[in-house]
Amino acid sequence: MNKKEQVLDSIIAQGMLPLFFYEDAQVSVDVTSTLYKAGVRVFEYTNRGPQALDNYRELKKLQKKEWPDLYLGIGTIKSVDEAEAFISAGADFIVSPIVNPEVAKVAQKHKLLWVPGCMTPTEIYTAQQHDAGLIKLFPAGTLKPDFLSAIKELFPGQLFIPTGGVDTTKESILAWFRAGVCAVGMGSKLISKKVLEEKLYDQLYTDTVYVTELIQSCK
Repeated sequence: MNKKEQVLDSIIAQGMLPLFFYEDAQVSVDVTSTLYKAGVRVFEYTNRGPQALDNYRELKKLQKKEWPDLYLGIGTIKSVDEAEAFISAGADFIVSPIVNPEVAKVAQKHKLLWVPGCMTPTEIYTAQQHDAGLIKLFPAGTLKPDFLSAIKELFPGQLFIPTGGVDTTKESILAWFRAGVCAVGMGSKLISKKVLEEKLYDQLYTDTVYVTELIQSCK
């Protein structure tokens, strides 16, 4: 099994893809460590600031030493240059908020999973034509589970993950799984600004364990 398949299988098994960015490298390390202790084995750091690449390199150093079975992807990749920079830094997979076929080609060249963000059936079809094994429904808070229910039959066998607006409640998570997703993206609803700024790692650990168990019960 190649890395692309391993990452995809891990996302499906976990049922959740946590994601965040924070300017401070040590906070980024501490949050990742907390997620790992809570059982997370596939995770997305996001390219949301000028510190992202340096912080990502720090995470990759620790991944080799302390989190050897963690798949560490990079999100918010919109351009070829961004993709190449983070792949050079060791990205295990690439997540995008848009469908850029050129980014898809870079991911294919390196045999990595590419997860593009889509909001319309045309975007989903375009993503499929460029080998998107998993498609991110983004922003999920705008699209809602009813959107997937309405269009899923157009794309038989396609795997979807909603990101941006999935709540950490049974009602929200269950609605998405019933609509047909294979996993849910969890950003600020799980790793909130307050958790990051106040370094509430015990709370993050407890919340991550709770949400993981909730997701497993809803799958």
